[in-house]
Amino acid sequence: MPFKIDFLDDRVLEWEATTDGAVATERRDYTPRFHVAARSPETDVDLSGLQAFYERHPDVVATEYVDRHPGFRRDLERVLAVDVSHIDRVTALARQTRQLSEYPIGDIACFNVDFSREFRYCLENNVNPTPANELSTLHLSIPVTETNSKTYTELGVDGETVTGPPEELLAAVQDALDVRDPDVLVCSTSEIIPTLYAMARDAGVDGFTLSRWPNVDYQQLAGRSTYSSYGRVGHSPARYNVPGRAIIDESNAFFFGETNLDGILDLVTRSKKPIQELAWASIGNVLTAIQICEAHKRGVLTPWNSWRHEFYKPMTTLHDADRGGFIFAPEVGLHEDVHELDFSSLYPNIICTRNVSPDVIRCDCHSDRDDVPGLGYAICDDRGYLVDVLQPIIDARDEIKTAIRREEQRENPDQDCLDELEGRSAALKWILVACFGYQGFSNAKFGRIECHEAINAFAREILLIAKQRLEAGGWRVVHGIVDSIWVTPDPDVSDDERGSLETLAAEITDTVDIRLEYEAEYEWVAFVPQRESDAGALTKYFGKVAGKDEFKIRGIEARQRSTPGFIEDVQRDCLEILGQTQSPDVVINRLERAISELHAGDVDSDRLVERNRVSKPVEAYTQYTQNVAALERARDQDLAVHPGQDVEYVVVDDEKASRERVALAHEETDQYDPSYYETQLVRAVESIISPLGWDRSDIRRRLAKTRTTKITSF
Repeated sequence: MPFKIDFLDDRVLEWEATTDGAVATERRDYTPRFHVAARSPETDVDLSGLQAFYERHPDVVATEYVDRHPGFRRDLERVLAVDVSHIDRVTALARQTRQLSEYPIGDIACFNVDFSREFRYCLENNVNPTPANELSTLHLSIPVTETNSKTYTELGVDGETVTGPPEELLAAVQDALDVRDPDVLVCSTSEIIPTLYAMARDAGVDGFTLSRWPNVDYQQLAGRSTYSSYGRVGHSPARYNVPGRAIIDESNAFFFGETNLDGILDLVTRSKKPIQELAWASIGNVLTAIQICEAHKRGVLTPWNSWRHEFYKPMTTLHDADRGGFIFAPEVGLHEDVHELDFSSLYPNIICTRNVSPDVIRCDCHSDRDDVPGLGYAICDDRGYLVDVLQPIIDARDEIKTAIRREEQRENPDQDCLDELEGRSAALKWILVACFGYQGFSNAKFGRIECHEAINAFAREILLIAKQRLEAGGWRVVHGIVDSIWVTPDPDVSDDERGSLETLAAEITDTVDIRLEYEAEYEWVAFVPQRESDAGALTKYFGKVAGKDEFKIRGIEARQRSTPGFIEDVQRDCLEILGQTQSPDVVINRLERAISELHAGDVDSDRLVERNRVSKPVEAYTQYTQNVAALERARDQDLAVHPGQDVEYVVVDDEKASRERVALAHEETDQYDPSYYETQLVRAVESIISPLGWDRSDIRRRLAKTRTTKITSF
């Protein structure tokens, strides 16, 4: 099984990991293929003229007519298949289809066009890119101060820091390559690859190479770019390829950061995306690959561009359908003896148990049925393809979670085994998390908005059924979020009359055909109010787990990625104190000590580092924010921070409107603005005691009794 596919000018290399090292198999006969067909089954098109053009084209090897499904809802049709001489020419040739066709734009469409290179090869050749043997790895990293350097002076090689002139750094890398012969290069940034080659060239170092193939050092696959997704700016760094070795760029590897190599390999098997492509892929990209594999197995082509129109529906249905899952308004305050129940993988299980799939939703053959509650949508009895995509993933994750519990209960758990299982479980969790939202994504290859609406409708009904049954069983609902529900004993119901949660959960499970699991018991749970309102914040709460020395927290500062370590530690201390005393006064005593530490200069500045995402170039900001000050400092030091990337800094003087307002994290300053961080501390402590009726003004008044407070603090 090849773990890496390389494309050179005149050949394809399949790299297989063996016990004696990686072995390359050359292929010179590979011809990628795309298809052309009528966009709609009602359109009668004659593709003979287009076929004649392609047969004369120098980049086309052959053409033929084949029978395929141009969509899940379409019968087998005669479509034109075009075999291309090189994988880099597929998109350009498909674009010419639109330009040269005698039919109006919109009458014909291209399929199987925009696949990533290694994935296309594996799909078309039925190759499973899961390595047969364990892969060896080598880690290369640079500090943030070197990110824009043309010549490194410091380099991490498998955890060892190497400093000195280029010759010494290159020698260290070459020695590690010779000893380890890694199958995978894990780089803190992929820019390490071209920079090392440039250093070797400038220093006159002969023979340096990262590649396993002679005369080909590296290839650039894509340039860096900035993008926007769901209102959030992201950054995609340049991508590089080294023949014979898979590259994992830690700055652009979601699954590697959220799981581990075992999790990546599990998804490699399911998606047919080799390690290197899967490492840089998004959740949606991997989910799409799994869906394409299922479509390919069924003879269904993948559209180049999505063009699924939304089915007609009356205004009242539009109104009813445009809703999410139920979220019950939480009762602000501290509640004792609280129990949490969760539906297991609710949205994926709705898809599978209710057969919600783009190819069967609102089918013509059952248009008189009302299968989706409140919306009047019919769902065909034929099994939808999305069920075949997700059910194996749901089953696999359930099995993995069972194996994790079994291993944890052993007297001496195997940590390596647990790491592998947890990595695989986390990888599958992300696919299941994304499967629902992707149905409503306009660019999804096989999504459909009606599926998105139907899943939400089923979820609302299921949560209401759970609420009604629990209340009838003697429990009071204090909060509920889509697939989770928190209950406490109803004081008006006696213990003898109250049903057990295990029994009620089993009854609800049987009713809705999705497992309702008893998640946890809490000594108490606190629901936080909104900042400027007495209403409960829907996703901010924390609670003390019964019988354990741990808390479950959501939404508050300790869970926010931008929160400095010192602020997080103080907030967690306050949580412990609140759990022991339930006294706001004692919590504020801890706050006072933290504030005293700040003003005495006793807090290390590295515990005050804030991390924020940059949303645009520094010139585009209209207000002089902390981000702007940090970006200007980075520019002064010739450090590249692109929109979509993070910038880390310590606030030195928040009243300044210049780059002296902050210091970058790597500058190791011992200065900070105690008044600014005091405000952040007060805000964090407010989150802890606001469920008990205290707000920021109350905290300030309590502090003012023991010390003098600046008016600017309010």
